[in-house]
Parts: sequence; structure tokens; C-alpha cells
Amino acid sequence: MIEMKFSAADKEMLVYKVTKYFNDELGQNIGNFEAEFLIDFFIEQIGPAIYNKGLNDAHKILLERVDEFGYLVQEQEKPTDYGRSS
Repeated sequence: MIEMKFSAADKEMLVYKVTKYFNDELGQNIGNFEAEFLIDFFIEQIGPAIYNKGLNDAHKILLERVDEFGYLVQEQEKPTDYGRSS
């Protein structure tokens, strides 16, 4: 299993954003401990799906770029006399 780890500064920002969201949007005050617990829960529950979606998106883009590269290579090929009967 892939473990997502955040720096202390990143975790602090995430906690701030969650507590602010709860306060502004839901009218509820939650503490930093509760916000951190909630973040960890979501990372564990939906983190793998988000990670896999990112991998699949990157794979799709990479395949598209490889195809584009293939076309560019074909455009740069020089004509040859190979295969002509004399």
C-alpha cells in the first residue's frame, strides 16, 4: 500500500483549510485534532482512488505523446531506394 505523507507545513495548511471549511460552510467549529483525524481518514479511504486516477491520467497523456512522437518521426524520415526492383 502506498502511504501518503505530507510535510509538517503541508499538514498544517490542510488542517487550516479543513477547519476553515467546517466553520465557513457548515457553521461548525472543529479542533485541529479532529481536522487532522478527518484528513487522515479521507487519505486512507479515498487516497488510493485519487492516486490511481492520477496514474491513469498520466498514462493516457504519455500514450498520446508517444503517438505524436511517432508521427513526428515518420514525417522526418527520408525516402530510400530500398525495396525497388531493378
